[in-house]
Amino acid sequence: MNSDGKLMAMLIAYAAAHQHPFNILVHMIGIPMIMVGVLIPLTWVGFQVAGMQILGAHLLLLGFMLFYLTLDIWFAIAFGVGAYLLLLLAVDLGSYPGNAGWIIAAGCFFGGYAAQFIGHAVEKSIPVLVKHPIQASLAAPFFTVVELFKLAGLREDLFNEVQRRIKAAA
Repeated sequence: MNSDGKLMAMLIAYAAAHQHPFNILVHMIGIPMIMVGVLIPLTWVGFQVAGMQILGAHLLLLGFMLFYLTLDIWFAIAFGVGAYLLLLLAVDLGSYPGNAGWIIAAGCFFGGYAAQFIGHAVEKSIPVLVKHPIQASLAAPFFTVVELFKLAGLREDLFNEVQRRIKAAA
């Protein structure tokens, strides 16, 4: 891995605004909630290709996966596993009768964002979403996976280098 590449730049930019443990915790909960909130309605839209049902949610997650593969293969594979589980949950929740799917999707989406804003208030930092909404939306699920690696004690050299560079820039 090139320590001065796109991955390192993204990790430093994101980690600099996510140092407080409470902020990290609410992101670990809020980001998957937002993903489920987005995925639920995308499970209702699809088309057939060679007898196989392709959902809007499949296309979204495939796009994320392809982008994440340009950053790091192991983080991308872990994202793929987690995204598949969230997709299964979204399909299930989206199949509830009546307006329940919409209500759950909205609750997950807005509740997940509310949690992140609370986390940033505790951290006393501006959410990346405010400064760069598209970048934040693409990067946030990836960083949830990165944090899981960190919590598991994997790739410590990468995380130590990120923290060293954040302190050097301060």
